[in-house]
Amino acid sequence: MSDKKPSGQIDIQLKEEVAQGTYSNLAVITHSSSEFVVDFVRVMPGVPKADVKSRIILTPEHAKRLLLALQDNIHKFESMNGPIKNVDENNGPQGPVIPMNFGPTGQA
Repeated sequence: MSDKKPSGQIDIQLKEEVAQGTYSNLAVITHSSSEFVVDFVRVMPGVPKADVKSRIILTPEHAKRLLLALQDNIHKFESMNGPIKNVDENNGPQGPVIPMNFGPTGQA
């Protein structure tokens, strides 16, 4: 018996610290002629500064594959769970305005 993987299969490893995931509630996407850069940010209520938690750099081809995979998965999700609440699409090409002070702020 051979330990070889069938042609076209990749043995993907998921380390425990990566499997925990990193929460992000904002993605900032920029691009050049050769790559797309997606910065995942966590914005906290009442905090005017936010750090990039993860940066993913993709080729244009991989960015398009990601778009198609997300569209497919959103369609499957909505088929099982109903429509996802739509974001405000009336704010022009920049998309919705993200309030930097969303939610109540606490005091000690």
